[in-house]
Amino acid sequence: MTGNHLVENIRFGLIGAGPWGRNYIDTIRALDGVALTRLASRNPESAALAGPDCEITADWREMLAAGDLDGVIIATPPALHADMTLTAIDRGVAVLVEKPMTLNLAEAETVLERAQTRGAIVRVDHIHLYSAAWEALKREAEGLGPLRAIIAEAGSRGPAHSRTPVLWDWGSHDVAMCIDLLGRLPEKALARRLETRGPEEGKGETLALSLDFGGVTASITIGDILTEKKRLFTATFEEGELVYDDLKDIKLRRRDAPWQADPVNDGGGDSVPLAAGRPLDRAVLAFASAISRGAPDSEDVSLGTDVVRVLSRMEAHIT
Repeated sequence: MTGNHLVENIRFGLIGAGPWGRNYIDTIRALDGVALTRLASRNPESAALAGPDCEITADWREMLAAGDLDGVIIATPPALHADMTLTAIDRGVAVLVEKPMTLNLAEAETVLERAQTRGAIVRVDHIHLYSAAWEALKREAEGLGPLRAIIAEAGSRGPAHSRTPVLWDWGSHDVAMCIDLLGRLPEKALARRLETRGPEEGKGETLALSLDFGGVTASITIGDILTEKKRLFTATFEEGELVYDDLKDIKLRRRDAPWQADPVNDGGGDSVPLAAGRPLDRAVLAFASAISRGAPDSEDVSLGTDVVRVLSRMEAHIT
């Protein structure tokens, strides 16, 4: 997911200055070779957030029409992603769009087709795929034999994202990670509600997801009413187990598979050395690197479409 091409003088536009948009503003400011030159936002604090060298407009279409951007980052509610991404593609502007790419499979397929037809650069920020720990997990997996199973748990206690259902907000990460690790779509994808709370208790839900890849099953629990924030992904192989815990100082551990482990001396496994860089830094630099290369780049948008495809299947038959 990352790239090593030299990055120089890349001009970014950003749509959206909410919490995640502000993360992009801070990230771009700290990186060499890139600059935020335009921001489309109705946030009254936008000018103070972006700084004096960034032009602010309330109209994202006006920003894309300016013709002086190398790439645009879309950090808006996902219901807006398709229209903004398609407009940027038509303007010849490279796109980095937040996950989920869309909330609708037909829209995702339209974005994919347009990106491939136009030879566009379109990337989707499934942020964990840009983590150095995830990069190391995939590298370590090559020496551990066949994958046996995946168990994951992710979520927090609020706030509820009224415009992004839990399935799409949290599930898009885990579905992307599973597809990326196995390199194919699941044969079956199911979702069921474990717990639902009404507004008087703090609206939210917990879901159990099951992905069957034909011999490998991923069991995933996600929710916004968990007792504590979690981001845990455990991949069990024939010759060992890799544990990715994004909330720990040691992000990735390698340990014996359950049938190999010594229950007395297991100790949680060994830490795996990681490359430098925060996931969002790496995502932005990979996007800038793709722009510098100038070649069509639709691998991410293809994965993004697959993620939407799986989540749509789950949503249609959730129990």
